[in-house]
Order: sequence, then structure tokens, then C-alpha cells
Amino acid sequence: MTDLLLTNIHQLINVRKHPELLKGEALKELPVLQNAWLQIINGRIADYGSMDICPDATEVINLNGASVLPCWCDSHTHAVFAASREDEFVDKLKGLSYAEIAAKGGGILNSAQKLALTTEDVLFEQAKKRIHELIALGTGAIEIKSGYGLSLEAELKMLRVIKRLKDSLPIPVKATFLGAHTYPALFKEDHESYIDLIINEMLPAIDHEQLADYIDVFCEQGFFSVEETMRICEAGKRYGLRAKIHANQLHLSGGVQAGVELNALSVDHLETMDDAAITALASSNTIGTLLPTAAYFLRMPFQPARNLINAGAAIALASDFNPGSSPSGNMNTVVSMSCIQMKMLPEEAINAATLNGAFAMGLEKEAGSITIGKRANLIITRPIPSIAYIPYAFGTNLIDRVLINGKLVSSE
Repeated sequence: MTDLLLTNIHQLINVRKHPELLKGEALKELPVLQNAWLQIINGRIADYGSMDICPDATEVINLNGASVLPCWCDSHTHAVFAASREDEFVDKLKGLSYAEIAAKGGGILNSAQKLALTTEDVLFEQAKKRIHELIALGTGAIEIKSGYGLSLEAELKMLRVIKRLKDSLPIPVKATFLGAHTYPALFKEDHESYIDLIINEMLPAIDHEQLADYIDVFCEQGFFSVEETMRICEAGKRYGLRAKIHANQLHLSGGVQAGVELNALSVDHLETMDDAAITALASSNTIGTLLPTAAYFLRMPFQPARNLINAGAAIALASDFNPGSSPSGNMNTVVSMSCIQMKMLPEEAINAATLNGAFAMGLEKEAGSITIGKRANLIITRPIPSIAYIPYAFGTNLIDRVLINGKLVSSE
């Protein structure tokens, strides 16, 4: 039995005995234990308390006034991809539109073409390296989507890579099938045949190998309609895959209401919202996952976080890490940007990026808070004066060390 004790913790952040999904006003409540210790046994949080009464342990690390919080839970990424797309970034800077870039062979189809030519082993090694870098930045649980395959063989290849990542990485990984990301060139004028391929060939093959935890659809004008989204997600439900929907990124697509009707775990993006969409989300248990770095990179309006929180919605934060619209998985940046650009309070942003992020992956029993029995996936900060300093000091690396399953990790 391994027994590790962290002592002289300035602030032990997000301490909860019975974690629940946080909605509306509850997002402001971030329980903190001052001048604390934390005990880890066999990689799990075993106990914590005030330094007034401190137990003994086999190994002790004196944190000398550093703070500790649970690792970030990144519930929306596309971290398996074959190549970056900085050439498209330069095209955007030169004034080319999304449609013009797509006409040149860019966008999602660009990633799909490159992924089709890349072996499973190479994709695995690339993604493993990326995620180890994110772990060093404090990410302690992650969701990864397919969707750069867009064929039976390539979607299965992506999901097999994610399965290998699940088996080899020290953090929890969730896999989401996003075959309905866009229409591949072969089916540009025959949408019904591609939907048939998703429902009648991809889903049975994915189920046979048990490759996915969730199903996702890009519900958007020019991509998949509400009716198509519902059909695909209902088909996924028959294989035990709960929905997580790309909703309302570019237009009022109806994706939020579709997600609520489907009892989706989350609806993600939400850059374009109206009162009806906000009310629908707030009246449900579906989580609204906000991706501010994608809005930033695409120079779009940021998500209406304040309106959503004030209406009583459950909000999570995630990175949308992908090569086209959010080429960063740094959750520290996500938290800071959420405060600066979306006017979230530091407590709200930290809760949304930890506990609610865990709920948005079905990992609330494993991650997202300082709770006895959960994995000891922890961020140890450099000495900071307050919680607000975390988003305030944007661009500064405030992480001193990261513990995963109670063990110190590095970026190697």
C-alpha cells in the first residue's frame, strides 16, 4: 500500500463530500479548505483535513503554502488527427472565407484526407504525445472524438486509436463516435446514403468492437439537420451510446432543443443562442459545454455564459482541441479566457472546468473534485495569493507539479 501525504497546503480547492452537477447560482460555490493536508493511498484521495491535526504517512511532501485543486476535466476534444492546419490559419489571416478554404480542399475534409493516409500506429503515437503534454498542463481526464475518418475503415481506425489511448494513458479517456461530422466528398450530393452508412454499417461495427462511449452529430446548417441528428442519435442509443451534440455553433440550428429532447449528456459550442435555446437548456439536465478558445480562434462572438448561468443552466468548459478551429488543449487558457471574455467568476470557471467537466464525460465518480475515493489527479500550483489569481495571471504557468493517480508526472 502506497501512502502519500501532502502537507501545508495553502488552499485545498473544490473540496466536496457529495459532488452534484452544478447549475446556475451553484456554480459560484467553490468549497475551499485553508491550511490543509491531503492523504493519498493507492492513487486515490483517502482523507484530508486541517493542519491543526495532521496524520503520519510513509511519504510526506511539504507544499510550503502551494495550493491544490483537482485536475482539469476536458470533455470535448478532437485530439486524434494526422496533421496541423496552420496553412489554413494563414489563409484566414489573408481574408479567405471558410467556404473558400473548403473549396481549396481545406477544413474537415483536409483532416480526413490526411488521416486516411496515416497508419494507426502513427496516429496513436502522435495523440499519445499530445495528451502527455496536456497532462503536464493539468488535464486529468479527457474525451476524444472521431470524425476525421468519414468512412467505415477510417472511423474505425480513429476509434481503435482512442481505445489504445484508453488502455495506455494514466488518465480516464472517453471515446465519442462523430461519424456525422460532415459529409465526405463521395456523398456530397447523396446525404441519405451517408446517413445509411453511419446507421447500418458504422454503428454495428463500432458496437461489435465496443469502441465508443458516446455518439455526436454536427447539427448545423449545411451539415446535419435536426431531423437527421435525431435519427442518428436514436440509432446510437440502440447501441447504448448517449448523445453529445455539436450545437448552435454557427446558426440557431435547433441543436440545443434536439439535444434536450434526446436527453443528451451535453450540447457543445453554443456560440449562437436565443432565449428559446437558453430556456430549453436551463430547464433540462443536459450540460452546455462552452468552448471559448474555438470562438477566439475563429473570431466569433463568445458564448453567452452569463445568460446561461443566470437562467440556471449547467455549464462545463472544454478546449475543443483540434487542428482547424482550436489548436490548443491548454485548459488553463480556457479557464482564463472564460473569465476575461465571458465574464465568468473564477469560482464558476474552475467548477465548470473540473466537476461539471467530469459530469459531461460521465466521470463524476472518478474526477473533478477533492472527494474521498476519487483518483488523486491533482494540480499543485506555484504559491498564489488567491483563487482569482489563476485566471487573472493569464499566460503565466502557475502549475508547479501534477499528480496523476497520486504519482508525479512530467511532460515526457
